[in-house]
Amino acid sequence: MMPLLDIQNLSVTFRDGEERRELLRDISVHLGKGEILGLVGESGSGKSLLCRAVIGLLPSSKLHVTGGRVLLNGQELTDTAAVRGRPIGMIFQNPTSHLDPVMTIGKQISEGLIRHRGLSRPEAGREGIALLDQVGFPDPAAAFVSYPHTFSGGMRQRAMIAIALACDPEILIADEPTTALDVTIQAQILQLLMDLRDRRGLSIILVTHDLGVVAQTCDRIAVMRNGQIVEVGEKRALLAHPHHPYTRQLIASHPSLSHASDEVPVHAHHKAPLFQVQDLRVEFASGGWLGGRKTFRALKDVSFDIWPGETVGIVGESGSGKSTLARAMLGLVPITAGEVLFEGQSLTKAPTATLKALRNHAAMVFQDPFNSLNPRMTIGQTIAEVLQSQGETPVEQIPARVDELLDMVGLERALAGRRPRSLSGGQCQRAGIARALAVNPRVILADECVAALDVTIQAQIVALFRKLAADHGLTLIFIAHDLAIVRNLCERVVVMHHGQIVEDGPSARVFAQPARAYTRALIAAIPDIDPDRPINGGINPETQQEYAT
Repeated sequence: MMPLLDIQNLSVTFRDGEERRELLRDISVHLGKGEILGLVGESGSGKSLLCRAVIGLLPSSKLHVTGGRVLLNGQELTDTAAVRGRPIGMIFQNPTSHLDPVMTIGKQISEGLIRHRGLSRPEAGREGIALLDQVGFPDPAAAFVSYPHTFSGGMRQRAMIAIALACDPEILIADEPTTALDVTIQAQILQLLMDLRDRRGLSIILVTHDLGVVAQTCDRIAVMRNGQIVEVGEKRALLAHPHHPYTRQLIASHPSLSHASDEVPVHAHHKAPLFQVQDLRVEFASGGWLGGRKTFRALKDVSFDIWPGETVGIVGESGSGKSTLARAMLGLVPITAGEVLFEGQSLTKAPTATLKALRNHAAMVFQDPFNSLNPRMTIGQTIAEVLQSQGETPVEQIPARVDELLDMVGLERALAGRRPRSLSGGQCQRAGIARALAVNPRVILADECVAALDVTIQAQIVALFRKLAADHGLTLIFIAHDLAIVRNLCERVVVMHHGQIVEDGPSARVFAQPARAYTRALIAAIPDIDPDRPINGGINPETQQEYAT
């Protein structure tokens, strides 16, 4: 049977003066009618470039298709402008960047309906509302006249899908459509794509670096590395018997719950708590003088303790209060009510002394490994600056101490002379951890520090944290929305929802027998590399009303 889309020996080359680099090399892969093909690989493997080459959207004039051809229904694609409109639609990773902020959602949908399907504006309005209904907007008529900023990330991604469907495409290319979303919202978007395939006979190319996502959604998987496809196969056969070493590495790196060890050590608490959080409340003012001043309560009477040497995961969806809690514990946001004690000292009653203790004994690692480092400073200068400001290392010993810290985080010493832009995301994150270790901390607070990294690099950073905690007795507070990573790293998990702690306990117990419905929904939504496990564990979070009960 002839494939719907047939990519044959496609090559893309970068040309700049005398410089030549082949970025895609003899790519051959096909997509069948009504099929979902998963395209997986780490950042820089060429996944997105391949998709853009297919629809003629190469991101630079220095990139050129230098070989091969693309066939749609047996006909060679030559008019890429026409292809972009009707037969092939595309949705992107960050909907905020691809939706026009000054146009309503309805107007953006109507453009495609009017241009490519020849509908009148009233007809386009009716069809646009129907499309918003298809992609799961609870009030499609209201959404049609609303602007993108009024919606959450998940709803903006649904709007992007509606815009792509407006041209009634045969093929939908989804480029990392769920990477920036919480696991429960991710599950909803993936289920939506599968439903659209079933209802409309849509063929989908799903681009991702997460094998768990493709295992639960796709029919076949194509694995890319260094601009080449290294393995293609039916998902069950490929996941059960991978042939290429890189595919085996991807599978081994996936933080699946089924791979989590139950042997996470649990500390006995013979000492006083390192942190004591008591009835903590944090409120922020919102609104202006026209709408009146309003108060948003980010944390609502939160209480818990953290003991020396513990590894504690704080989990929950975006907006649950995780990062606000962390910043309040370090004195980085004002406390409205309640108390934070660090080694028995109170942030509210003795702020100067407590903040000094925190600066000397606590450090933070941030989510974005590039933006958290000064682009004008070398890695060595960044670490040395911390050592100089702390004043505990003699000036003549600072270069040697920088080398020691690079050794601790597994970075080559030669990288001390490099700036962040010349390092990978994983190397930048290791540099951020080295900077945190420069203060000889007793506690490290890591805020979504692996969210932006590929699964193979995530696994390396998690292993590094585990080693640092074991070797140096560090207390680790690890904030994440990915429960599988927390299960693999942390002995204890704290679950937050709407500014409150809804569950707190040993990881083994919470993951095996979650007491709260919200925790069960979070765990069920974790993508797993078991291809027979349903999306979201069969739970529909949109209809589950008992989250916080």
